[in-house]
Amino acid sequence: MKKARISKGLFLKLSGIFLLLLLSVSGLYFYFAIEVADKHFQEKNQKLNAEIAQHIGSELKPFLGGKLNEKATDDIMHHMMAINPAIEVYLLDTTGVILNYVAPYKKVVLDRVGLDPIYEFLNPSCEAMILGDDPRMEGRTKVFSAAKIEENDKALGYVYVILASEEYDSIGAQLFDSYVLRLGSVYGLITIVAALIIGVVAIYFITRNLSIVIDTVRRFQGGEMSARIEVTKGGEINELAESFNEMADTIVGNIENMKSMENLRRELVGNVSHDLRTPLAVIHGFIETLIIKDEQLTGEEKRKYLDRALDGTERLKKLVEELFELSKLEAKQVVPVKEAFFINELIDDISQKYTLILEEKGLQIIPVHKGKSFMVYADIGLIERVLQNLIDNAVKFTPANGEIRLEINEKKEQIEIKVTDTGKGIPEDQIPFVFDRYHIGDKRVSLDNNSTGLGLAIVKRILEIHDSSIRLTSRMGQGTSFSFELPQYIA
Repeated sequence: MKKARISKGLFLKLSGIFLLLLLSVSGLYFYFAIEVADKHFQEKNQKLNAEIAQHIGSELKPFLGGKLNEKATDDIMHHMMAINPAIEVYLLDTTGVILNYVAPYKKVVLDRVGLDPIYEFLNPSCEAMILGDDPRMEGRTKVFSAAKIEENDKALGYVYVILASEEYDSIGAQLFDSYVLRLGSVYGLITIVAALIIGVVAIYFITRNLSIVIDTVRRFQGGEMSARIEVTKGGEINELAESFNEMADTIVGNIENMKSMENLRRELVGNVSHDLRTPLAVIHGFIETLIIKDEQLTGEEKRKYLDRALDGTERLKKLVEELFELSKLEAKQVVPVKEAFFINELIDDISQKYTLILEEKGLQIIPVHKGKSFMVYADIGLIERVLQNLIDNAVKFTPANGEIRLEINEKKEQIEIKVTDTGKGIPEDQIPFVFDRYHIGDKRVSLDNNSTGLGLAIVKRILEIHDSSIRLTSRMGQGTSFSFELPQYIA
């Protein structure tokens, strides 16, 4: 019922607005149509009767010897009015003063007529409609005809003929009102009704589509996350539908990300509570022993217990740091700050840092550059972390007299970095799980092997935020190789 009320109310509002606009536009149309028709009629009347003043002037001969012949002009002007009652005839002097006239009821309020329109009318190059003063009403203009009266090449005055007398206006107005009435009552009504029907049908389809949109939005608001608006063809409604669908997808994606982050948070809490319990218990045990047996222990034994407690705190610190680092990477809270740098130089620097550790274990690290420098575009700090974790892993599982190779190879627009050791290798059934948390062989990490089991998982996540991936190949008894690629920087 709510959907029906929305549709009906919107439909009625839009229909009412459309009807109001339609009536307003129709009224304006009729007004301007009448104005244009009237202007057209006046212009045509002036064109058709342009020479009537010239004919009257040639018949009238109003001046004899330069003086006005009133009796002759009265007779002829009345005769012209009798033949054509639609006109009014005025005789003007050269300044526009009315000398004589023939007009119904002798109702003339002006004593002179402006000459500028007459000059314009008499200009042969003028083709536009010209309006002149109406002597019977101040401020009103009408179409006219005019002719100059000359005697012995001397201008004596003008014949000024109004082409639509007051009686003509009255009769024309009655006929025009009747025409407008017929036009408005028949043709106008048909046009309005047809436009109204078409408009209402169009509004119905628009509101129907809007009702579908509103219904889908309400379903989405009510928790139906899969609700989407069906998009068919182009148009504003479909653009709205596409925008809503994109917004809904974004919201659902954000909700899924929030759920994922919440799961990561819970997992982190679980991991921390589980994995920190054992090292904390060991540290607590050593310290408690020191306190209980303080007087019974020799200085050397106390030193031994303190060193073990200190080692435990170092391992615990490392575990906590890597747990938080991995959790931030998995929650996508780490954004790489990429820059161009020489990967050769980075590998050389890291190799120098491992010199003492490798000498103690009888291992050798071999950088392989092939005599060429390669520049990559990545976060140098994060890539250094990747290389350190891979080298740590290689050192851990490579026996004495073994070697670790750091190779750089060019592959089109990518630079491949490969870390290879001569260790015991990884069993084939364990390879799919190497990059999981806490995976060391088939056992979880413990403090005894001095590892957190998070190094390779961190490597994988760092490369993922660089749009890269880590690859692993291994053979039992021959060694293991890890490789990844970074985009080559070309200046």
